[in-house]
Amino acid sequence: MVRPIGSRFSILPSILHLCLGFAVAIALAGVPFLARASDPPAALEAIQSQGHLTVAVKDNWSPLGFRDRTGELQGLEIDLARGLAEEILGDRDAVVFQPVSNQERLRVVMDGEVDLAIAGVTATQARSRLVDFSGPYYFDGVTFVVLDGTAQEPADLAGATIAAIDGSTTVAAVRYFISNPNLVAVDSYEGGKALLEAGEVDAFAGDTTVLAGWVREFQDYRLLPFQLSLEPLCVVMPKGLQYDDLRQSIRGILEDWRATGWLREKAVEWGLPLPETGGAGGAGEAGGAGEAGGQGDKGTRGQGDKGTRG
Repeated sequence: MVRPIGSRFSILPSILHLCLGFAVAIALAGVPFLARASDPPAALEAIQSQGHLTVAVKDNWSPLGFRDRTGELQGLEIDLARGLAEEILGDRDAVVFQPVSNQERLRVVMDGEVDLAIAGVTATQARSRLVDFSGPYYFDGVTFVVLDGTAQEPADLAGATIAAIDGSTTVAAVRYFISNPNLVAVDSYEGGKALLEAGEVDAFAGDTTVLAGWVREFQDYRLLPFQLSLEPLCVVMPKGLQYDDLRQSIRGILEDWRATGWLREKAVEWGLPLPETGGAGGAGEAGGAGEAGGQGDKGTRGQGDKGTRG
């Protein structure tokens, strides 16, 4: 005898299997140790248990993160990492540094290889879909370095011959804010430096954090006292509910540092200017305040990685 499809005889076994499946699921859900086993410890608690912070940094981007003549890591971002270790763990030396390339900075946080990244990363909407950010510890941006001259504002560069990295966002900023510039395209920071030293250009346009490193190393260079843009550099933090306590702690610490002026003092200590933004409508001082990559970020940075804007 052939049973019609959909008869009560063919449906009954399916119902029994379904009920059995629900019973097993309910039973498993009621076993406490299975649920707890998959819950990771709170991030801040785990860091305190391990006794140190692991932080991704740059080691070739003066003055943010670089190695001194003895091979020791130095710079603004190194000081920030040590400061966070002191605030969270009570020991500024309780930090393990992991130097990374520009391309690795977000990945190592997302993969859990580090607790944080403080590596010249600009906060953007696209990146915030992958990771979380603190408030900014410094505002990078487009500025100019010269060997001589008296320029003090964008109007003083009208008609000047200015070198900038070909294809970078710097080119657009210079065209927008400087009247009739004679732009000379170069492939790298080194190329712009060579033209400037040869007297073939009046100024080189680039990122404040890179050009500040030049000024620290070569006393003949002078940074002009304004920026054409503001780019918030922020601490990169992981997403996920289990990291809420860590994110809140980091944000609170940075806000305290901003309120007390510690971030500004550190920026000045490392030779980073706090200029007024000439092109951005005089939006105030740009250093160590407000919201949110070494060399080689931001439209082909200098001597290290040569990627896209940080």
